[in-house]
Parts: sequence; C-alpha cells; structure tokens
Amino acid sequence: MPHAHLDLNKPTGDAVKTTTCYMCACRCGIRVHLDDGRVRYIDGNPRHPVNRGVICAKGSAGIMQHYSPARLSKPLLRVGERGAREFREIEWDEALALATQWLGDIRARNPDELAFFTGRDQSQALTGWWAQQFGTINYAAHGGFCSVNMAAAGMYTLGGSFWEFGEPDWDLTRYLMLWGVAEDHDSNPIKLGLGKLKARGAKIVAINPVRTGYGAIADEWVPINPGTDGLLAGALIHELLHADRIDLDYLVRYTNAHHLVIRAPGAADDGMVARDADGHALCAARGDDAQASVVRADAIGIAPLVVGEARLADGRAAVPAFQLFAERYMAADYAPDAVANACGVDAGTIRRLARELAEVAFEQAIRLPQRWTDAWGREHAEMIGRPVAMHAMRGISAHANGFHTCRTLHLLQMILGAIDTPGSFRYQPPYPKSAPPPNRPGKARKDNGALDAGPLGYVHAPEDLVVDAHGEPRRIDKAFSWQHPFAAHGMLQNVIANACAGDPYRIDTLFLFMANMGWNSAMNTSATRAMLCERDPASGEYRIPHVIYADAYDSETVAFADLVLPDTTYLERHDCISLLDRPISDADGASDAIRQPVVPLDRDVRPFQDVLLDLGARLRLPGLVDERGAAKYPRGYAQYMVEHERAPGVGLLAGWRGADGAHDGVGTPNPDQLARYVEHGCHWHRAVPAAGRYYKMANRDYLEWAKSLAFVGSTQPIVLQFYAETLQRFRLAARGHGAMQPPERERARVERYFDPLPFHYPLVGEAAEGEGGEASSQDSPRPGPLAQAGEGVKDYPLAAITQRPMFMYHAWGSQNRWLRQIATRNYLYLNPRTAADNGVADGDWIWLVAPRGRIRVQARTHAGTAPGTVWTWNAIGKRKGAWKLAADAPENVDGFLLNHLIDESLRDRDGRARYANADPVTGQAAWFDLRVRIEHDAEPLRAGHRIELAGTAG
Repeated sequence: MPHAHLDLNKPTGDAVKTTTCYMCACRCGIRVHLDDGRVRYIDGNPRHPVNRGVICAKGSAGIMQHYSPARLSKPLLRVGERGAREFREIEWDEALALATQWLGDIRARNPDELAFFTGRDQSQALTGWWAQQFGTINYAAHGGFCSVNMAAAGMYTLGGSFWEFGEPDWDLTRYLMLWGVAEDHDSNPIKLGLGKLKARGAKIVAINPVRTGYGAIADEWVPINPGTDGLLAGALIHELLHADRIDLDYLVRYTNAHHLVIRAPGAADDGMVARDADGHALCAARGDDAQASVVRADAIGIAPLVVGEARLADGRAAVPAFQLFAERYMAADYAPDAVANACGVDAGTIRRLARELAEVAFEQAIRLPQRWTDAWGREHAEMIGRPVAMHAMRGISAHANGFHTCRTLHLLQMILGAIDTPGSFRYQPPYPKSAPPPNRPGKARKDNGALDAGPLGYVHAPEDLVVDAHGEPRRIDKAFSWQHPFAAHGMLQNVIANACAGDPYRIDTLFLFMANMGWNSAMNTSATRAMLCERDPASGEYRIPHVIYADAYDSETVAFADLVLPDTTYLERHDCISLLDRPISDADGASDAIRQPVVPLDRDVRPFQDVLLDLGARLRLPGLVDERGAAKYPRGYAQYMVEHERAPGVGLLAGWRGADGAHDGVGTPNPDQLARYVEHGCHWHRAVPAAGRYYKMANRDYLEWAKSLAFVGSTQPIVLQFYAETLQRFRLAARGHGAMQPPERERARVERYFDPLPFHYPLVGEAAEGEGGEASSQDSPRPGPLAQAGEGVKDYPLAAITQRPMFMYHAWGSQNRWLRQIATRNYLYLNPRTAADNGVADGDWIWLVAPRGRIRVQARTHAGTAPGTVWTWNAIGKRKGAWKLAADAPENVDGFLLNHLIDESLRDRDGRARYANADPVTGQAAWFDLRVRIEHDAEPLRAGHRIELAGTAG
C-alpha cells in the first residue's frame, strides 16, 4: 500500500555520531543518527573493520534497546523479602556508602567473602583487575558458562582459539566445516565471510543437530547427535591416517608431534616429553647414514621420525607423540562403522567427508608468491596453504566433553596442515600466544591486600591450583581446583549453590554485573531463585547475606538484589574494546575500539565502570588511589582508559599512544587519545605486514611486528601442542607423583580426564566412580570412545539443546519492541519421525520430562532437526514481573526455558551434589548434556506453559 505523506527529502536527523554496537558479541561499528539529541536511526559504519557497514536486526534495533521501558532509573534498596520486588529508591551517595560499608568490612576481615562475577563480555580487563586489587580470588566472567571449553582447548593447544582469537581464511578457503555454530556470535563477520565463500563456489559443511541460519545456506548439513562431535572428528582422523593423507612436514615444523614421549610405566616422568640437560625437547632423527639418533627437536636441517621406539641416553624407551596419537585413532574404536550409530552419521558419509578434506587439502593446495622468513631464519619464496578451514562455537563447547572435542578438532586441523596457512584457520592478532599463556591465576595476597596476579589465568602444573593444604578448593566456585583444574574463566553457574550450601565456605556478598542468575543464566533456575531466598535456620539471616546487582534493565535477577546499581545503556557511556580483553581484530590486522556517549543521560544512572572505580577509591584499593589517598581516576572510566597502564607504555588502547599520539601499541598515555579515536570512527586498526600474514606462530616477520606492539614478549616460535604435556603433569600427580597430589577421591577422575591426547567419552548415565564409566589407573588401558553409557539414555532417550536465534543475543533482546515482532515466544522443535515415534502431532502441548521435573511446552515438527534431538530458542521465555512486559505477554505465558530441567550439579543417588554439571577439565557448564523424554498431556490442544519440579509447581 502506498504511503500518502512520505517526505523523502527530510534528513534522518541533525547529527551523526559513531560508536560501537553492544547488541551482540560482534562489536560492530555503528553510526547513530540523532535529531535534537534523540536517537532516530542506527546503521552500520562502512569504515569499520569488523562489519564494513553491515548491520543486523539486533544492531538496528539498538534504538529500542536504548529507549526500553525496562531501563532502570534510580538506585534501589530492598525493603521487602527477596524476590518480592519491593524496593525504595535511594540516592547514589547512600547506595555507594552502603556498598562501601559492606565491601570494606569484607576486605578488612577476609576479601574472599566477596564473590564478584560479571555476566556480559565487556570491561573484563577492568573488572578482573579490580577484583585483583580488592584481593578476592572469587572472580569470574561470562565465558565460564558460555565457551571456556573452546577457549581453553585452543589456548592450551595452539595459543589461540576459534572465534575471537581466530577465523577462517574467508578469501582463500575452498572447504569450510562449521561445527556447532549458531547464529548469534560474530554474526556479521561470518555472514560477510560466507557470502565470499558462496560467491567463489567453496563448499560449506554444517555439522549441527539443528539446521538453522548458516546451516540453512550450507551446501551440506550433517545432522549429528549432540555431544558426539569429537567422535566424528576422531573418525575423520582415523580415515586420514589409514589413507596416509597427513601433512607430516607441517607437523614436524610447527607442532610437537615428533617430540619423544617417555614410556616408563610407574615412573614420575612417564608420559612426559624427553628433554636434554638444558630442558630442550628431544626427537629421533634420521642421519645421512639412515641411522636414527636422538637430537634437539627444534634443530633445523634434520629429518625427524614420527614413529618408532628410540632409546634415550639413560637407556629408557621413548616414542614420538605422533605414534601415540596414531595408535589411538587408527584403532577400530574410531572406524566409521564403529562410531556411526553413536554419532547419528552413517559410515559412508564419514568416509566421504574424510576424502573431501584430503582432496581439497592436498590436491588443491594454495601457493602464494609471498616471500617470508621463518623464526629460525630460513627464507621461503612462497606460502603454501591447505584451503580447508574449520570454525566451531558453543555447540561443541557446552558439553562435559567439550574440551577434548575441541582438542580433537585442532589435531584434525594440524594433520591437514591447516592452522594459519593460506586457506585455513587463521590467527587474529594479538594471537597466537604461547600455549598455554604464561599468566597463572592469583592465589596469594600481597602486603597491600591485592592478589599477586589476576584471579583468572592458565594453570600449568598442580602447583598453580588454587587449593588449600589438603587439596580442597579455595574458590567458592571450585575453579582451579582438582575438580576443574583448567577453569580459565571461572564457574559462575555454581557460585550460588555452593555459597548457599557453604561448600567450601560461606560468603558475605555476591556482587553481580549483568549476570541474570535469577533466570536464564542459571542452571536449575527455580532452585537457584529459591537458594537466593534461603535463610539460615539458626540466625534467620539469608544464607548469602548481601546481593549487589548492577544492570541497565529490570531483569529477573533485580528482584533478588538487596542493592541495585543502575547502569547506563551502551549509547550513554564510554567503553573499551581492548586488545587486553576480547579483541575485534581480523587475521590481517589488529583492531581495538571505544564506545562514546552519543546521547545525554535522562535518568539517575551511572556507567558501571565509573561506579566500580568510585567504589575502589572509596575502599582505598591499591592502584585506585594515589599516594595521598585521593582517587586516581576521579573522571571515571574515560580517564582510566587513557591513563591506566598494565606495563610501562601498555594500556587498554593501542592506538595513538605517546604524548603526541604518534605511537601504536606501546607509548606513554596520550591525553587526546579518545578524541583521536572519535576522529577515526571510534576504532583503530593496524595491518599485519604482507610477509607476516600466515604461519604467525613461526613467522619472524609477524613475531617481530607483534613484539613491537607488545603482543608477544619474544620472537621465539610458538610450538603447537599436538601432545598436551601440561595435562600429563596432572595425570602423574593422580598416580602419586610430585609434591602436589589430588585428594584420594579425585585421583581416578584426574587420571581419566587429563589425557594428553584427546579422546571421546559419553555424556550421560555415567558411573559415580570418576563420572565417566570405569575409572582408569596407571595400569589400565586408556578408555575407548564408546564406553557404555548408563541407564540415562534408556530412561531419557532424547537429547535436549537450545539454539540462539540470529535476531537475539542472550536474554535482553526479548524485551526489545522491534525484535519481539520477529518472535515473542518459543516452541519445542522435534523431527517429524521423533514426533511420530512419540505420538506427538504438530502443535500439541506436551510434557518434557527430565530427572529434576517436567515442563509443559508446545511442540512443533521441524525436518531440520536430527532425529533423537529436541530443541528450542533460548532466552525468549521470561518471568512475569520482569522487563516491564505485560503480564499476559507471550514471553511470559507461552515462552519457556529448558534451564529449569538442567541441574547445576551431578548428584549421588541420595541427591547430594557431588560435582558441578560441567566439563571435568575446564568447569564449562554442560548446558547441552540434558536428556529428556516426552509424556503426553490429557488436553494437548489446551494452551498453557507450566513448570512442575521437585517440591514446586508453577
């Protein structure tokens, strides 16, 4: 229908300001069009390196996010019971004085009584540093319940990872495998990249239980059973090994696959890499006379062996790491016929995928006429690449076997020679780092009360664990303990349950920033809400005495706070997208960015970063006050962004450093730095030299460039950890070696899961002993990939997972007026065959049942769902009373969460929590390990969502 009164010549507004989007994790550049100070329109910034002008539904709907009726407008103090939403508005002076009193008492008594956890992905460089200055070990961030499996597996294997630290070579790859990739993370860069691939005729294969978004435009969809990606990847490795389609030259140049591993059962160094007296790794190499000798593994001009037993100088036997790998994956356990049923992928498809990978990698190799010099000083006339790329996301990460699954994918890439070569996976600066990076988690306090290091980091050996003299966890979430040693991002999902139970101890204050633990960020949601309200029978006080919550919106968690500190929207504050945090670089250049306030505040709210710095000054934390005790950053976060230095000359922003703004990467603070960023569209970008674009882990041109920008401290090559010796240190401790050993009850668990070579293990019905079927010992064989699962599959035969829609990100999009027009409620989707097997018709209301209870949901058939899997869109269902939605809003009435059915703990038969429901290596929340069954409702056509859990109904 034509519009009668369109004025096509009227300007959109009277001003345009640039900033950075916050509507998802892409962090695209945007232009905000203003009219008399109000936002009229948002579009993409065509000069921004992330999105190049592209904008998605979320980004353009930012205007509705900014003007949301759910915005908080004043600090709030609870006056009723927790959960009752009874508050009184208070002034900021009272709010900050109260927070300072609570936090000050804690710091004087025991800083670890503060648990400080942040749910969103920005400002982690600030919040982690603040926690360090406060002195609490109990700090964690969003990644612990999102994607730490993927991040940790990458950082311990190749010094980078999928997504934020790497990307496919969109310009040159000819074959892309997407493993468990939904559409919410990094969507604009991926869409731009996929467009390039489609235009060039490259093949895209989507491996996912659900076909949506990227899978819908893929050339092939492989519907896999949830949690079996590592098994499929292992079968591909099996086929490549048997076909001898391996890039051995790549392996011995860039990985430790040829390093000799000591075989001395029972010895303290069994399974460790053999080294000379100076600590250099050793290998067996063939000499001119064809006889093998043991030499330094990093020597040049040698011909290393990758199979065969060698004798060390002391007579002990050792074999190359590659031989151990080949022994595992060439075994019949990983043959396509053996794994097909478990994966849900037929053996013929597995064999064909392996042939296609080999064909593209080895028959279609890329040769770029670009001269470069490697880290050993050898000059090369060209860059040779394997145009096979892989990308993975939360679909592989959110399982209890995700760490080893991701490691398996990385080893598959390595044997194809497909890490940072033309056409393959590529690092994004400032990565790669050493594998693992050198920073360990802080665990001791200095004389001034600050931790000796940041509270998060990478554990290298048992001595780095944050445990007490008896080996018991010191952190409230049990991260960096024998239960979850590599929990690099912490374990936010277990904090409330542990604190309420006093396991390992009680805390005084839970300080949350945009972590919606009252709803979709919590496992066992209803129980979590009850725990926040639980009182100590002896004292009558809440088991968690104080809850401080900072958020921009009236989320479900606001109801459970004692003190609410209202944040601004992203259009009203300064932010820093730092290379020290979660960078926005691409493979060809380093980038960082800022947000600037583009509209004035119209409510009594303050940027959370400003509030945190103010609290730090009031508490007189080290680094937040000067020698006179005055606030070091009285002008707030904008001042901190410019003046704070992590090392001499290294700050949060890399661009326009130095007094004159003439330096990049390293330089003294520049008082005009933010103005320079604004002049350049709120971002900075510096291109990698042409000779440094590939082989970054061992490219002298790149490493020198990276060192000049303080990305790395050395130009020594970064060895890819094909064999993860770090894990073996923990296995040896479990066998009784070393000064730091696990408690007796943890030995079998550590022995099993800290295998230096990745392996597959089942997810459900696992035996109580060691949680993974039979516990292994130093004398037992390493577990095969198809150890029998317990009765969980029989009782709950369906896998239940969630997907995040491209048009929403986390929870807060479903309050957005524009995005709600796309979807206001969710359904449970299941394959037509699964529906028929269960007697379910399209549109029926059914009960979805799990061990913790059942929820009533509406079912829809969907041919793009793997048989045996059910799924729904996540974070659309809302709790009545939150987000300023009407009581009868579809999100409240028909929308639902699977979270109610997901337990945060693995439990003994008596119901007592035993371990976190998480990956035993990293503590990653196992969201996608949920098993369910379908039960019929007597009135399947009567609408109405309900929740019936143990002891509750609603």
